[in-house]
Amino acid sequence: MQSRETKLEHARSFGGVADVYEASRPGYPVDAVAWLVRPEQSHVVDVGAGTGKLTRALVAAGREVVAVDPSAQMLEVLRNTVPGVETLVGTGERMPLPDESVDAVTFAQAWHWVDAPIASAEAGRVLKPGGTLGLIWNFRDERVDWVRELGVAMHADGDQYTTGMDADPHVHAPFGEPETASFEWTQPFSRDGLIDLVRSRSYFAVMTAPQKERTLQAVRDLLDGHPQLSGSNTIELPYVTLAFRYVRP
Repeated sequence: MQSRETKLEHARSFGGVADVYEASRPGYPVDAVAWLVRPEQSHVVDVGAGTGKLTRALVAAGREVVAVDPSAQMLEVLRNTVPGVETLVGTGERMPLPDESVDAVTFAQAWHWVDAPIASAEAGRVLKPGGTLGLIWNFRDERVDWVRELGVAMHADGDQYTTGMDADPHVHAPFGEPETASFEWTQPFSRDGLIDLVRSRSYFAVMTAPQKERTLQAVRDLLDGHPQLSGSNTIELPYVTLAFRYVRP
């Protein structure tokens, strides 16, 4: 298990790849976002918002959203991609918001960075009674052979869906058991776009230069040599999106 310091180092490393993160990371299926936050929940804080992949979907649905992230660089990109959204530097454990001030708290690809007991309590603090904590992840579907080989080449660190995987986010008091939902879909990538997807990973950002080059070469070799990928202009990368919704008592 990563230490809290290591988690913070990796989370903050996204700032150095903010532009490539924005360009390469997929968004979230519309039906998944609609499930994650109920229609009547109009005031949402999106924590670990990054460049706004989930934020923009929440805003598009007509909600008032505050974006919170530990990286000022990521939030700078977010302000350009989702104009008018309030942005605040903060973390899941320390949100710069009043008590019982929002209808929903969301974490997209971000709950695994937090100290879960502390972040659970903090989400409970800022939520109104009956509000919800929504967690969502996009996972590459490694039930598909070539996607599994891609995961090996890129040194995947837990962002892949496999048969029988443990998807428990480990949320603590004041929340109980979650409602859950899953959504299967595909995202088209160019060859260069798939390379950028690898470059956008936090663990890649903290590699040494030789490690980065070896990793990218392994991915290039897969793209050039796999019969399902070689010569393809567009690569359809299959995803499974898992969503969890917890109610604050």
